[in-house]
Amino acid sequence: MDDRKVLQHIDQLVQEEHELIKGGPDKAARLKDVSEQLDQCWDLLRQRRAKREFGEDPDTAKVRDKGTVEGYQG
Repeated sequence: MDDRKVLQHIDQLVQEEHELIKGGPDKAARLKDVSEQLDQCWDLLRQRRAKREFGEDPDTAKVRDKGTVEGYQG
């Protein structure tokens, strides 16, 4: 997946996230899932950009599991 496709997916998830926020508390589970997917996409994009910056193949970047991405301390 190239950067453009990752960014398009991020845009779609952000739109869905905004709709879910308007939808109220009954949408909480889906909202959590969308939020986690967004974190994974942003992580993937950061990996791709870092690999490119350091002369590596950005296509070797992999989507990390939700537990890894959500567990970041920063």
